[in-house]
Amino acid sequence: MTTASQIIRTGNRGLANPMSEFSALLHTVRDAGLLRRRKRFYAVTFGVLTTGLVAAWFGFALLHDTWYLLLIAGVLGVIFTQYAFMAHELAHRQVFESGKANDVGGRILASFLVGISYSWWMTKHTRHHGNPNTVDKDPDIETDFIVFQHDKATGLTGLSRLLARKQGYLFFPVLLLEGVNLHRHAFITVFSKGKVDKRALEIVLLTVRNIAYITVLFSFMPLGMAFAFLGVQLAIFGLYMGASFAPNHIGMPILPKGSKVDFLRRQVLTSRNIRGGHIMNHFMGGLNHQVEHHLFPSMPRPHLRRASEITREYCESRGIEYTEVGLTAAYGTVVRYLNEVGRSTDPFACPAAGRTGYAGI
Repeated sequence: MTTASQIIRTGNRGLANPMSEFSALLHTVRDAGLLRRRKRFYAVTFGVLTTGLVAAWFGFALLHDTWYLLLIAGVLGVIFTQYAFMAHELAHRQVFESGKANDVGGRILASFLVGISYSWWMTKHTRHHGNPNTVDKDPDIETDFIVFQHDKATGLTGLSRLLARKQGYLFFPVLLLEGVNLHRHAFITVFSKGKVDKRALEIVLLTVRNIAYITVLFSFMPLGMAFAFLGVQLAIFGLYMGASFAPNHIGMPILPKGSKVDFLRRQVLTSRNIRGGHIMNHFMGGLNHQVEHHLFPSMPRPHLRRASEITREYCESRGIEYTEVGLTAAYGTVVRYLNEVGRSTDPFACPAAGRTGYAGI
């Protein structure tokens, strides 16, 4: 079991030249051609998704006034999530050489098609990539409904404490509301006082998208059916999005604020890969190769699998723990970890951690 203190100790060994080990790995990956763009892959993926979107709206028209429309709602939830994956890849400059082209594409997919704020995502996700699982620096481990740090659960009382103690079991059901939360964050962001890149454009894209979408639903369906359709679509979208991002870092070591750890170990030891072939790669939008995504954020999705083989071998040769588990095992760890945190117990300090599924993560 790797703890935060072990990461800091091993990371400090190379501080005289903290990038030397990563540089060697980067050169190997680059020489293998794994940083080259794969525009054809993304063109085909976008084409397939857009064909699916058009087919879903045809299905919407054909199943008019029947409860089978809820199947279309579920399909839309999946398609919107897949578009969000592509927006994420555009944000990381994986698709085009031009940063502007990536931003334009990402903003169209995220803000106009999916209905989430591209600017909000860029700000939040950039902070996460710079300091994954680092206290007071990674926004993804800040307390929301879910508590990710055991010391934050210590002062909870009443209902909050009761819910936190079972938060691992509540985590996935709560994700059914994440779709609503993402849309809420979008509008809070664009109408906030802080700096927002392309604020006016995002307001227009988000407003047009959401008004048009809601207008179609409530114009062509009875009121109750329209609410049900919207609820199912948002629930599937939120669950799919959350379930794809959850295994990446939850249950991995959390680094204290101000910790000195070299880039390679910071990214590898706080990230978890998910086993699986091409199907898993498409299902999770490349997030199943989280280690490689953090080390080489601009690497296109099709190259991640080969890069994982190189990275795993490189880490093993240097005694750096590389984590890869099955999806079911990862979800089990997420649930157990969150329950332990909610009980104000540090999972990585617990003597029984090795028996409860944290060993080897």
